[in-house]
Amino acid sequence: MNRFACLALAVLLLAGCETLPEAPPGPPDPKTQMAALETRISILTEEQRIKLDPNAKRLAIDSELADIARQKANDMAQKDYLAHAAPNGDTSASLLMKQNAKWQGLLGENLAAQHYVRQSGVDVNAFAARFLEEWMKSQPHRDNLTFAAYDRTGVGAAINGDTVYVAQLFATDMGLKSDREPDSSVTQLASPAEAASPTGTATPPLRLRGAVGGNSDTKN
Repeated sequence: MNRFACLALAVLLLAGCETLPEAPPGPPDPKTQMAALETRISILTEEQRIKLDPNAKRLAIDSELADIARQKANDMAQKDYLAHAAPNGDTSASLLMKQNAKWQGLLGENLAAQHYVRQSGVDVNAFAARFLEEWMKSQPHRDNLTFAAYDRTGVGAAINGDTVYVAQLFATDMGLKSDREPDSSVTQLASPAEAASPTGTATPPLRLRGAVGGNSDTKN
């Protein structure tokens, strides 16, 4: 082999040792982003309420409501449904009352589901904004978001396959207190505003176990 051939071989060997650029990292596991999504939805909800009604009560993050909302979101994700009543008949209201034997008040619930592409993952800010945007387009969802008397909220988010499921609960005791032990009654109201109406039937139910106003769901 002449020296020119040796030189060419050396160049080829050196070229073969060059370090290839690393592939860009993929999106994070969507399951690890659900807590951040819950927080972002809570923040955007509060911003919308104050924007539309500066006198609306501020929403405190309630750990009990958040726990029930996560149970609801996880159940929807695991069983692939979007509805206020689970296949076994459980609702967020019934779960809440089973967990807290003395809970009573007005409860509202917004549900939603949103698909994502695995290659892109879940953009927390974009997904939260889209959930709020869709809810604000629907009057029942909007009623829950903007009902001024609600003073507590809890958000749950879960994922299964290519879909993110979200449940947001709103609650207030409407300032009503009762010394008697509440029973297991749940009264369904058409909207949260019905509970505040002086001509409505809300006061007796709210002195019982619970009332549910304005349950809504949406999927995109």
